Amino acid sequence: MNAITSVKPAPKSDGQRDLQSRAVLRVALLGAGYIADWHAKAIAQCRRLELVAVCDRDLGRARALAARFGVPIVSQSIDELISATRLDAVHVLLPPELHFAAAGQLLDADLDVFIEKPMATTAEECAALARAASDRRRRVGVGHNFLFHRSFERLRRDLAAGLLGRIDHVAVTWNKDLPQARAGPFDTWLLCDPRNVMLEIGPHAVGQAIDLLGPLGDFDVRASDPVNLPSGVKFFRRWQVQGLSGTAAFNLNFSFIPGFAEHIVHVRGTLGTATADLERNIYVLRRHSRLEVDFDRFALSQSESFARGGQSVANIGRYLLSKARLTRDGNAYGSSIRSGIERFYSSPAEEFDSRLSPDFAAGVISVCGEIGLRAQLAGPTLPAKTPAPRAAPTQTPRTLVLGATGFIGQEVVRQLVACGQTVRMMARAPGKLSSSELRSESVEIIRGDISNISALDAALEGIDYVYHLARANVKTWPDYQSQEVAVTRIVAERSLAAGVKRFVYTGTIDSYYAGAGAAAITEDIPLDPRIERRNYYARAKALSEDLLCAMHREKGLPLVIVRPGIVIGRGGSPLHWGVGMWRHDATCLIWGKGENPLPLVLVEDVAAGLVAAMSAEGIEGASFNLIGDVRLTAKQYIGAVERSLRGKLNAKPTPIVRFYAADVAKWVVKLAVRHHDCRRPSYRDWASRTQRTPFDCSRAKTQLRWRPTNDMDDFVQRGITDPVNEFFGLGVG
Repeated sequence: MNAITSVKPAPKSDGQRDLQSRAVLRVALLGAGYIADWHAKAIAQCRRLELVAVCDRDLGRARALAARFGVPIVSQSIDELISATRLDAVHVLLPPELHFAAAGQLLDADLDVFIEKPMATTAEECAALARAASDRRRRVGVGHNFLFHRSFERLRRDLAAGLLGRIDHVAVTWNKDLPQARAGPFDTWLLCDPRNVMLEIGPHAVGQAIDLLGPLGDFDVRASDPVNLPSGVKFFRRWQVQGLSGTAAFNLNFSFIPGFAEHIVHVRGTLGTATADLERNIYVLRRHSRLEVDFDRFALSQSESFARGGQSVANIGRYLLSKARLTRDGNAYGSSIRSGIERFYSSPAEEFDSRLSPDFAAGVISVCGEIGLRAQLAGPTLPAKTPAPRAAPTQTPRTLVLGATGFIGQEVVRQLVACGQTVRMMARAPGKLSSSELRSESVEIIRGDISNISALDAALEGIDYVYHLARANVKTWPDYQSQEVAVTRIVAERSLAAGVKRFVYTGTIDSYYAGAGAAAITEDIPLDPRIERRNYYARAKALSEDLLCAMHREKGLPLVIVRPGIVIGRGGSPLHWGVGMWRHDATCLIWGKGENPLPLVLVEDVAAGLVAAMSAEGIEGASFNLIGDVRLTAKQYIGAVERSLRGKLNAKPTPIVRFYAADVAKWVVKLAVRHHDCRRPSYRDWASRTQRTPFDCSRAKTQLRWRPTNDMDDFVQRGITDPVNEFFGLGVG
């Protein structure tokens, strides 16, 4: 990868240069988050575009994205990006509150700018960017990508052709879980003001309504179902907007509660109705036939059935062909993003699509801002612009927790604080902390990346005890090696250099083989001797354990290893993949028959074991398995979830051979298309997921004096019922 300082900037042409005058346009991405992957894929499919640079403050994230798409240049700031190489355009993919300043700086540098919606956070900022672009004769486009979705495009075409007649009513439904409101980070712009969700998510529905109806007239707003976030801000999980545009009525409905996902645009006209289901990429047009009433109803039903069936077959066909790299249109969402980008880079002879224009974007933001104002939310729900400073710890922390924003890490910190300890936390996203007690004067929070040696050394200053619970959220084996195993080595080496007294590492029982035929698992049983045939996570954790044990033997690292079982409880998802393969929050393919007891354990019990591992004497070099005393089968677990939901899940015991066969089929396709990750399928890995082998935790109970919950009712309440209520927002107000 080229260093940014090694590339001299090419001289820029004058501000009159037309974006379309070049055969190949050099494009950069500003921001390397989730949406950046979709933009990178879209750019790769556009013949006239070349992705040459990625810029993100998180250099590791930028490098990972650049590596996936073969991008030569990585930078950490806009100034570095501009000076690194000649560019024609930059895609701004930052949080909304940063759009205005970033786009303005890029326009000042004589670059064209494509902004992921929203264009900015106010209509005034949108107008200012539009003026700046006009003054410099640069092009600015805004990607409201659902406006280019295949099913929505079909609706627009039929409307333009007059098949619906005059519009009477438009209803846009957006019912989708918003994970950030459940799991954080809670300090982001999206959640710092209850009105911001309408500026972030609202443009999807508002943009479609404006595209169909033109400027929206007067409307009423109701925001309801509030929940209190750990930050002290209220988040309203339901929004209803209704009003008139000329003679046509419109309704915009939002729900951010977990459940069946819906994104639907429905139009009623004087001559027919049409429904675009964007979540499933299905479009249905309904117009009367020449038949009499009852036969006409039959014909309408048959026509709709045929339309849904044909499109469903076409959708899965496109998906399969895309996996074989025979088409670029496998995913409707990705195609929508690509379509918007292609139209932004349209030729001079083509008319610029007005849905990409700054004027359209400003109109959308104006309505979204007005929705927030008309909701008349109480003033106290809005946070101060500058958070109140946190009190410094009264004592110097002696314990450092890495991975403290995770499910287990937060409970460990709670219990350490409850024991009277002062704790230091180091995290990349402290905003994920979900309770106020973790923001007390007994907790010192340091923002940083544990792979940064200087930041890590600063966090280790004065520390006697280290908990390493952090894990990498990556997919490929090279990434696991660099971001899991190598980082663990760095943490251990710097902890040794700092002279810590105890280094507690959390491994995983997934590194054992627990399928049929395995012996009962105690702490003396070695990890899977064929670990190279297991999944990347199990392999990486096992490799990390090996290098830590070597450091204990050779360098005196005061190591203790703890391997939790299937951890459940408040703060975690009740849809646990230790039970089966979950899809859509409602479907579970149980690993195997689901009739053997599972190694479940409450998060509070795991944290208690980890706290004990800090102070127990003479346990350096030892490892401990933490499995609860209450052993439910997968079927019993599913039954408890269903009772808590008062509903029926689509759960089914599934032979391991079926998972393996599906894996083999995917592998064959990957080989055929020369996919970068062609890991050979492993029946052994799938079989181990059944967890058919019993665990023995005698060492933990003896040496740590660990006493997990043994009351069935209490276990189910805290491990299943409470998490279900928390996850699905049942009984929360």
